[in-house]
Amino acid sequence: QVQLVESGGGLVQVGGSLRLSCAASGGTFSSYPMGWFRQAPGKEREFVVVISRSGGRTYFADSVKGRFTISRDNAKNTVYLQMNSLKPEDTAVYYCAADSTRGVVLSTTPADFDSWGQGTQVTVSS
Repeated sequence: QVQLVESGGGLVQVGGSLRLSCAASGGTFSSYPMGWFRQAPGKEREFVVVISRSGGRTYFADSVKGRFTISRDNAKNTVYLQMNSLKPEDTAVYYCAADSTRGVVLSTTPADFDSWGQGTQVTVSS
């Protein structure tokens, strides 16, 4: 399994921006679709976005479409989540995850991802 470490979370005001990073090690990063998920207190973990192995395809949850972007640098084994126009409802712990089995298929289901980071807290204050 690949090891994942997220960074970049913090406290930001409504309308602000944050950029999360997820650094991978111990695997073949360029072989994995990568996803970002989030979990707010008392709620289930929910899908945010997924990116294909090459970075050429992405799929966003409707709740973040137009505000968040995802990118990856396979030379640096890192995936990024740029979050703009943040809202209080974006407050959550954000996790990156790797899917080492599905190849070209982009999943939005947490159970399909087999490696997870420890999470980074994002808090949006109003």
